[in-house]
Amino acid sequence: MSDTIQPPFSILFVDDDQMSRHHFARAVSDDYRVHLAQGADEAMVLLKELGPEIAVLVTDFRMPGRDGGHLLREVAQAYPQIVRILVTAYADKDMLLQTFNTGDLFRIIEKPLRMDSVREVLKQAVARYAERETRQQRLLAMDETLAFLAHELNTPLAAISLFARSVENDVAQEYDPQRQREIGAAATSMLNNAQYCLTLISSFWATVHKSGGQQPASGSGVREVRAARLLATLLDSYPFAGLQREWIDVDVHGDFVVHAMPNCVALVLSSLMSNALRALDGCPAPSLCIEVISEPEPEIRLRDNGPGIAPEVKARLLLDPVTTHAGQGGHGMGMIFCNRIMQSFGGGLRIESTLGEGTTVTMRFPGSRGRIRDADGEQASVTRTV
Repeated sequence: MSDTIQPPFSILFVDDDQMSRHHFARAVSDDYRVHLAQGADEAMVLLKELGPEIAVLVTDFRMPGRDGGHLLREVAQAYPQIVRILVTAYADKDMLLQTFNTGDLFRIIEKPLRMDSVREVLKQAVARYAERETRQQRLLAMDETLAFLAHELNTPLAAISLFARSVENDVAQEYDPQRQREIGAAATSMLNNAQYCLTLISSFWATVHKSGGQQPASGSGVREVRAARLLATLLDSYPFAGLQREWIDVDVHGDFVVHAMPNCVALVLSSLMSNALRALDGCPAPSLCIEVISEPEPEIRLRDNGPGIAPEVKARLLLDPVTTHAGQGGHGMGMIFCNRIMQSFGGGLRIESTLGEGTTVTMRFPGSRGRIRDADGEQASVTRTV
């Protein structure tokens, strides 16, 4: 038995000949999990049960009932992510051409099967499937990020609208000194919120434009983005109001490479920092400590000494749209979007808070083994939620 770690997906082999099925399974089962079906109908039943697990479909063409060409077309329609391979012993050029054009085939393999060639084709097919899966994850992450960006812009823009309407209503009145100070504060708030929106748009656009909208492939020549550098860049560009920058301390216990899309991570970090600074407004000695930690798993923690979050609110923050800033345009979706974006990378958020003492929000990144630890320190499988 091989010690090779099998990938988390399987091969479905369809052939009405029992000997062929047995021969195929015995030849490749050391490298892949193999499921077998003796016809198109049985294959579709298996796919309904195992669809997300199946990476490659290998099917014979000549079978009783529905042939392999019919199965390939049905799978292409219902499970387009599956890489499809046709096996045939017949040199029917018209049949092969029609099947290739309508079934979106990856390869055609001739019988009798030469297992060395089959293994090489399967290796290429699995690589194609992994590439498609990675691309899909990036698209899902981008969708979440765009929704999150819309939320982040909506909140300050709503505040700008609120303050602008107040100024508009009072513009014709005569102001006493107190009212003049209130209008000045409103104007400052509008400016700060507008600068925050512009910073987000500029940062996001610059990153996406530079990368062509795609995550660079791994390999030589790709510049690594480290967590401490990403944080420093954000602190340099963030539109702090008043003395807010002086509230922040940075503590790097161990740096790590951010393998997720750095612009998306920066948006999450920016949103969490904005929440913390807003919570600290009015505190007698505001403090926000941002920690970069590499062991036992990579994390970025934001720890403030603000008023804290009520337990009933904290329990819902990552599940339901709850907010304590409705008067400033908030609608409670920010933490949900942040968590979903981190989950799309294989990580997540953890929130700890005590009323009157402060709040700690932890951005959890997958470790080198693609796993994160649960609250008790045990390793838990990564869940990608979108």
